[in-house]
Amino acid sequence: MRRSRLASPTLALLGLVLAANLARADAGAPAAPGLVIAIEDFAYVDTSAEPGDQAAAHRERLETLMAALRRDFAAGGQYRLVPLSCGAPCTGNESAADLLRAASDAGAQILILGGIHKQSTLVQWAKVEAIDIAGDRVLLDRLFTFRGDSDEAWQRAEVFMSHQIRAALATH
Repeated sequence: MRRSRLASPTLALLGLVLAANLARADAGAPAAPGLVIAIEDFAYVDTSAEPGDQAAAHRERLETLMAALRRDFAAGGQYRLVPLSCGAPCTGNESAADLLRAASDAGAQILILGGIHKQSTLVQWAKVEAIDIAGDRVLLDRLFTFRGDSDEAWQRAEVFMSHQIRAALATH
């Protein structure tokens, strides 16, 4: 049986097209759910004693940081975020046990929480913890420092913290 010289390249091309279509179909399929995470809004305290009330600017920067952190975790499908509900809106005065219970009730496997302390005009500290709820263990306990109190400084801090938190959770 004799095949034309075009048969082999045509079959190869057909194989590539089919493989590409299958890959595209797989890419559109919903990803298997990853780790379920609850992220508590970070606390903020300013003891810099700078003149002028910066509370509104700090509140806005903190909200932007938290939104970006949640967006980072939602991207890529490795993590599934669940909202944290303390029965009523969380006030920030809940105990650690209350937060862990609320995260568990929401179906979270991991609770991420933290706080930022502005020490001076140039120095801010961010304490971040990631807790394995079922395993009752701390997966990450880091103290980050960042310089400056501008939108850019906060954005750089968020990008770095997000990367470090996700790297710590990748081994979980």
